[in-house]
Amino acid sequence: MSDTIEDLKHQIDGAEDLQSVVRTMKALAATSIGQYEQSVRALSGYYRSVLLALGVCFRQGGAGIGEASARPEPVEARAVVVFGSDQGLVGRFNESVAEQAVQAIKAMPGEVRVWAVGERVHGRLADAGLTVEPSFAVPGSVEGIVSLVGRVLLANESMVARGQRAAFHLFYNRPARGEAFAPAHQRLLPLDDSWRHSVANHRWPTHNLPEIVGDPEGTLRALLREYVFVSLFRACAESLASENASRLAAMQRADRNIEELLDELQVSYHRRRQSGIDAELFDLIASFEALE
Repeated sequence: MSDTIEDLKHQIDGAEDLQSVVRTMKALAATSIGQYEQSVRALSGYYRSVLLALGVCFRQGGAGIGEASARPEPVEARAVVVFGSDQGLVGRFNESVAEQAVQAIKAMPGEVRVWAVGERVHGRLADAGLTVEPSFAVPGSVEGIVSLVGRVLLANESMVARGQRAAFHLFYNRPARGEAFAPAHQRLLPLDDSWRHSVANHRWPTHNLPEIVGDPEGTLRALLREYVFVSLFRACAESLASENASRLAAMQRADRNIEELLDELQVSYHRRRQSGIDAELFDLIASFEALE
């Protein structure tokens, strides 16, 4: 081996420093996963309440609400939001969601506006030949998700303001059993007929059946806004949990690789050091014998 003892010691120190950084990132990723998964669990109760209320509107609205929501209307444009990451060290997190999104977007007819959440996934979509709007920054905490969702909804309102009937699609990674994540696609609007019927058939949890008070159409619009908001929030939170799970898995692999490298370097260092000591002892013995 051509490495000197000083070279090996320098490599060992560098590997130990890198291992310290990797383990810090592992701890941060594990902590972040917990907060995002907790936010998804906390949101599930409110999401269920919104669906129950929508079911009431669909059941009691008659032709004014239920049938109008079921009528298919021609879609003139499509808005697509793709959730990715701003940072690397996440394995195939961005590639996975980008591949699914690109395949679906290229099959969509008409005008399609694409918004990317994260610089990394923005680059993947642009490299695939898609025209992508300026990307949104990925939130750094649960509190930042609300601000992001608000900006996305404002961007989508520009299409609605022009009087276009626009579909609204989400592409994101969500936690999966046995894997860090799995790509998911959700069409929020227009409402799917089978989805509407399944929501309308949700059983009310008590014997006190609710009634719509006031303007049924206004109530439905308000509930649909909440449904879109909660769905966007949940998609973003699940994407962030998946991102950190993927980063945690990548850091675990890196930690194992560094540990193996350190073992090899330590063996080489001790072997080289022992060879040096042996050489010095042989020189002393030879000198002593020469003096005798």
